[in-house]
Amino acid sequence: MNRFGRRAGRRREGTARVEVMTIDDEALLAEQIAYYRSRASEYDRVYSEREDLRELLATVDGLPITGDVLELACGTGQWTRALAARARSLTAVDASPEVLEIAQERAGFPNVRFAQADVFKWQPPHRFDAVFFAFFLSHVPLSQLSAFWDTVGAALAPHGKAVFIDEGPAEAAREEVAAKLRRLDDGREYRIEKIFHDPETLTGELAALGWSADVRSQGNFIVGVAQPPPASAAS
Repeated sequence: MNRFGRRAGRRREGTARVEVMTIDDEALLAEQIAYYRSRASEYDRVYSEREDLRELLATVDGLPITGDVLELACGTGQWTRALAARARSLTAVDASPEVLEIAQERAGFPNVRFAQADVFKWQPPHRFDAVFFAFFLSHVPLSQLSAFWDTVGAALAPHGKAVFIDEGPAEAAREEVAAKLRRLDDGREYRIEKIFHDPETLTGELAALGWSADVRSQGNFIVGVAQPPPASAAS
């Protein structure tokens, strides 16, 4: 059982690790997509309310994001705009057409291509020099964490890097962020997954999967750069 009391759905066949999506995971992920679709018009509010989030956007300039870049769960394009300034080409993926519409208005640059797709099911059209995701890793169920990193690794070109930003453990003190049940302005409620990864623990978990990673705290957030096992980038 994982830390939330659900069966992790992991089994071994020979030496291969196989991740099995449970019915509860499927339902949870579907509800998360529904939540962010319904929240599209409210999504940017937090950026206007929090100066630390606006300042965090500048972090992109110091991260290894160049060449052909893939952004997973791009949301309303807050990060897409910053990434586009550094990338030769940028593919931004999200499951919600509502947030993609906003992202296209905010970051509809010539070098940006948007794609509507469920990140957990989408197959990238080619390999990328960098894969970026902000505030998405915390929404990946623990039972799917290994499979998610396999997907990221498969999307990277040789010597490519995964770059990510998320809330750290310090953010768990904010009740509205830590809550597993989110309420919109109109009163509708949705379940979400929210895992606050500790940098040291996450680095160890990635090492166990064969990744080399540098994950650090930055204020209430974590910033990480990771490289997959050589076999992932070469396969």
